[in-house]
Amino acid sequence: MPDWLPLLGFAIAGSVTPGPNVLMVAAASASHGVRPVLPHMLGITFGFGAMLLLVGLGLAAPLAASPALHGVLRWVGAAWLLWLAWKIATAPPPGEREARPPLGFWGAAAFQWVNPKAWMLTAAAIPAFTSEAAPLAPQVVAIAAVFAAVSMPCLFIWAGIGAGTGRLLKSPVALRRFNIAMGVLLALSVLPLLR
Repeated sequence: MPDWLPLLGFAIAGSVTPGPNVLMVAAASASHGVRPVLPHMLGITFGFGAMLLLVGLGLAAPLAASPALHGVLRWVGAAWLLWLAWKIATAPPPGEREARPPLGFWGAAAFQWVNPKAWMLTAAAIPAFTSEAAPLAPQVVAIAAVFAAVSMPCLFIWAGIGAGTGRLLKSPVALRRFNIAMGVLLALSVLPLLR
C-alpha cells in the first residue's frame, strides 16, 4: 500500500494549488455563490478519481504508445481551456443576465481528461506511490481514494475565496474585471500545452 502521509501531503498540495479546476471554481463562485457550483466541484472530484483509476490500471499504455493521440488530446485540451477561459472572462455579473456556472457535474468530470494539471498529477502520483512488490489495483484504488477525500475540502477553499471576492466586488464592473482576470489566468495555463 502507498506511504499514506506523503501521499496525503501530495494530494492536498496537488488539489489546493492553482490550476484550471480551482480557477474555474473560484470564478463561478464569485458570480453565483458556492451552492450552484457544487455540481461542478463534485464533477471534478469524481472525474479526477475516475481518471486516476483508469490511467493507473492501464489506460496510460495506449496513450503513451500513440504520439498522434497524445498530440490530439493536447490540442483538444488547449482549445477547451481557451473556450472555458473565454466563457469565464465574458460571464455577465449577477443581475445582468441569469447565467449558470460554466460547467456542471458531467462537464467538470469530462474536463479532467484534457486538464493538463490533472495529467501531471496522475503521471506523478501513480509511479511515485505504487510499488512493483504489491498488486497494482489496490494501490491505485488507494491513491484515487485519497485524492477523492481531499478534493472537496480543497475546492471549498477556492469556492469560499471566489464567493468572498464576489461579495467584496459590489459593482458589476469590478466583478467583470475579476472574471476577466480569472479567464486570463486560465488561458495562461494553456501555455505548457503549446510547447
